[in-house]
Amino acid sequence: MGAITIQHIVKNFSRDIQVLKDLELQIEDGSFTVLLGPSGCGKSTLLRIIAGLETPTSGRVLLDGQDITDTEPGQRQLAMVFQNYALYPHMTAEQNVEYGLKIKKVPKEERRRRVQDALAMVELGDQAQKRPAQMSGGQRQRVALARALVKSPKVFLMDEPLSNLDAKLRNQMRVKISQLYRQLGSTFLYVTHDQVEAMSMGTDIVILNQGKIMQRGTPQQIYTDPQNTFVAGFIGSPPCNILPWNRGSVAIRPEEVRTAGTGEPGLTMPAKILSTEQLGDDSIYLLSTPLGQMKMKRPCNWQQQEEEIRILLPAEKLYFFDEQGDRIPDTDTLRQDFSLYLGHCNMASRAVAD
Repeated sequence: MGAITIQHIVKNFSRDIQVLKDLELQIEDGSFTVLLGPSGCGKSTLLRIIAGLETPTSGRVLLDGQDITDTEPGQRQLAMVFQNYALYPHMTAEQNVEYGLKIKKVPKEERRRRVQDALAMVELGDQAQKRPAQMSGGQRQRVALARALVKSPKVFLMDEPLSNLDAKLRNQMRVKISQLYRQLGSTFLYVTHDQVEAMSMGTDIVILNQGKIMQRGTPQQIYTDPQNTFVAGFIGSPPCNILPWNRGSVAIRPEEVRTAGTGEPGLTMPAKILSTEQLGDDSIYLLSTPLGQMKMKRPCNWQQQEEEIRILLPAEKLYFFDEQGDRIPDTDTLRQDFSLYLGHCNMASRAVAD
């Protein structure tokens, strides 16, 4: 079992700086839950409170229903993997993995077996006698993973463990951590600001901003059903275009923006291409439109687009938000109102051009 319950957690660093604001969260046993958000949103602080490395100003942390808020870190049945590996430089990989077991006075033969098993799981059995300075960044991070694995914890806590690696190693380590999760069936709680990591690894994503939970759901729910403009403007590569109108705002994903003229139903408007990013598989166009600048993402064909085009917004792909930025149900009436608003903007744009 490895279910974590966060009850009304508040964390103040001073009278004027509140990092976490009355957070409540249930992390299910056996889930791969990702805490995702921009720098400074409070995600690492929350992880450190769960680990026992920070003390909350108020609130409680429960593990499988037992209050561990005041329990010492080493007694929480949790294992943490840090961003900077936190390995002892004078010890070999084997000694780094074994050290925590020696402190707990685990018998020597059992220590040896558990260390060998942990190093084998991260495919470092042949690197056991190397010191950290003799290993690559990816290998050092796998040693840190093995050190967590050997403890057989109820929950694995990971604080941006891949941020120091280059792009190729990050991809490899994402796969390795996902494989370990499926193999172990334990609870993983993973902190990152990288949405690719969150979307590709997590079974459950919790998006934070300014110490508050903005939305929680599966990767599919987060991507296809954003509940506020923050989530819409944060998730996606590029994220949603958020367009103002007289009742709040409307969002549409760049990949849902079409070039008009295919006969597909939707709302159309003129656009001018300001710049183009050719990414090999996709092209991303920055457009100037009557509603402001927006992006369009289309399959790359390496051909130069005309500078002046007409784009189409499929009505069923629009997300509507109120003036506070919260999602409101899209209805035929809302779509009609936005269509009228867009018509007025198109006419104003033509008048300016004339």
